[in-house]
Amino acid sequence: MTGLVARLNTAVACSPVGRWFMLEGSSHPRARANTKFSTELRAGFATFVTMAYIISVNSLIISDTGGTCVCDYDPTDPAKGGVAPQQQSMIGIAAGGGAPSASGMGRIAYCGSNHEYMTCVDVIKKDLIVATAAMAAIASTAIGLFSNLPLGMAPGMGINAYFTYTVVGKYGSGRISYQTALAAVFIEGLVFLVLSILGLRQWLARCIPRNIKVATGVGIGLYLCFIGMQSSAGIGLIRADPATLVSLGACAPEFVDASGACSSHRMESPTTWMGVLGLFLISILVMYKVKGAILIGILFVAVVSWFRGTPVTYFPYDAIGNARFDYFKQVVSFHTIQKTLAVMDFQLNTGEFWLTLITFLYVDILDTTGTMFSMAQFAGFMDPKTGDFEGSTPAFITDALCVSLGAVFGTSDVTAFVESGAGITEGGRTGITAITTGVCFFISLFFSPIFSAIPPWATGPALIFVGSLMTKSVTEINFNYIGDAIPAFLTLTMMPLTYNIAYGLLGGLLAAVVINGTVYIVEKLSRGRWVPPNKDEKDPVMSFRMGPQGEGVLPPWLVRLIRKITRRDPMETAEHGQTPQESFPAEKVADQNATPTTPSPTLSPSPAMTDSLHPLDRILPDTVPENEASNASGIEHATARRKSHHRASISSDRRDL
Repeated sequence: MTGLVARLNTAVACSPVGRWFMLEGSSHPRARANTKFSTELRAGFATFVTMAYIISVNSLIISDTGGTCVCDYDPTDPAKGGVAPQQQSMIGIAAGGGAPSASGMGRIAYCGSNHEYMTCVDVIKKDLIVATAAMAAIASTAIGLFSNLPLGMAPGMGINAYFTYTVVGKYGSGRISYQTALAAVFIEGLVFLVLSILGLRQWLARCIPRNIKVATGVGIGLYLCFIGMQSSAGIGLIRADPATLVSLGACAPEFVDASGACSSHRMESPTTWMGVLGLFLISILVMYKVKGAILIGILFVAVVSWFRGTPVTYFPYDAIGNARFDYFKQVVSFHTIQKTLAVMDFQLNTGEFWLTLITFLYVDILDTTGTMFSMAQFAGFMDPKTGDFEGSTPAFITDALCVSLGAVFGTSDVTAFVESGAGITEGGRTGITAITTGVCFFISLFFSPIFSAIPPWATGPALIFVGSLMTKSVTEINFNYIGDAIPAFLTLTMMPLTYNIAYGLLGGLLAAVVINGTVYIVEKLSRGRWVPPNKDEKDPVMSFRMGPQGEGVLPPWLVRLIRKITRRDPMETAEHGQTPQESFPAEKVADQNATPTTPSPTLSPSPAMTDSLHPLDRILPDTVPENEASNASGIEHATARRKSHHRASISSDRRDL
């Protein structure tokens, strides 16, 4: 068996596939060490096992929007869920629904009890199972094929909760409709595409203070944990309270009053305790480094909940339970997307739409960019000189395209997953790992009846656990300097407490500008006499420069492309340590001999230079145009013309950049 695997690895490495993915033994000049086909397959499966929970969790969360289902709720008609005036002050947190208005609570209660509406929501959930698995398959395969990185991609956690419970609201009780929110995601992907092509995505990420970046991840973790403790997509440990907004819950549905609070029998819900058991199981398995611990915990709780006639069953003997069980019995079935495919509504004339789009854009910049850089660092792909990693531009472009494509399928932003670290730990170093993950997600498309039967108290433990992992970076916040600590603290606390990621980001950024701006003004007015005693402990200000030595604002590849278009001489001095004369051998020949008879050979870039080039740079040669170098006189003419503008171009370029 070992010999067969070795022969397979050798055969694949020597094939065009091995050369494309730079496998060891492929004779590629930049072949990656210790990369074998069998190892990549194993790593890709490990990534899938740790990511597979997203199929059920994402579909369960986004289906809470109600999708395109129509509820005949009327806020002015108590018979159709309207809230009477004397009840307008009863505002709390509905079962899993954030902090809606009184009319929003009425909509949630009425639509949630509407049999026809909830049947439609079940169809939406099945659509989203297919959409999530399909987008994970497409995105993972694409990023592996075009960027050769071992990254798994799928609709992201955190941003899906913001999409559902803040933007659209449970059962459509939020600011904008499900269709309009998808349009915002679609446009955000196009904006991301432009930023990625121009190389400005990393630049935008550098504009955000480090402490707020860290606090954003922590805040989203708390936000996920809060959702996982509610009943809509969690274990139901937290319920509403008219006085304190939230309180201890875990009561059975028959003991929940109109405000969403538990009237009695707290901590007696069987499904809540089943979710607690799932969280305990996941924690123990992770402690013992068991691969796929989250998926195992979800499946354990789900399987127990599939037995009918038990207190924790997901298939009660009613109309909805019977419909769920009938679909579940199919086991293998391909569900075609019926209600979420290409339903975007481009209502661009509202402020809520643009606030949503900007928030999606900002969170995705921090989330996807941060995840990709951390995974590249973990895999050893980072270049310490440029602060970038190999294949970054095609990876960012692929991500941007998949964000827009995900909106077409009906789901929220697609992003890289930190669970990719499981595959990297198994030895994954090439795009074959990502493609294997994508193939596994494709196979899961045919098991949608299984994934649709996973209850919220099975996915809630996963949300709580993932949220706890995201909060561990809180130790990286600089609490020694108040100008860093307060903005970070406001960012991470306002996200779960306002049930809104955008408010947390805006609160942190505003606090940072006001506090540090005041310190700056006082310092300038006092000519440096009034300075905080521990200002030296402040986090360094982020640089907006792109180059390794801070030599320019624009990304290097864009600078070179502009020079190609304008026929300026490329300045390789800052990037490759060459002098201007070394970059232009024809000019050196012209200086030595005024009438050259043979063209000078073009310098070939070193392997290090080639590795650092952007893919567009490999398409754009640094040679003299053919029509100018066809004969000796053409070379002489081109050399004289280039030389006459050489010094002016150098000085102008340095001023511009």
